[in-house]
Amino acid sequence: MFPRFLILLTTIALVVGTYARPSGSAGKPQVYLVRPADTVWSIASAHYSGDPREAVWRLERRNHLAGATVVPGQRLVLP
Repeated sequence: MFPRFLILLTTIALVVGTYARPSGSAGKPQVYLVRPADTVWSIASAHYSGDPREAVWRLERRNHLAGATVVPGQRLVLP
């Protein structure tokens, strides 16, 4: 009885593994081109709701920024 159950379970796992695909729901990362007079704070508050402090932290971390300084023409990946 147990070997049959093990074979059935293995077969089901192989079928599911063959037909399972990633959902791809994450989409492409959004890139923002920094304009003159932009700050990390203004970008964060324009693109994220709520408290901008967390969005500033995410922007800095995602783009490997040492601080909150950005220059016009710089490309930032929005988290």
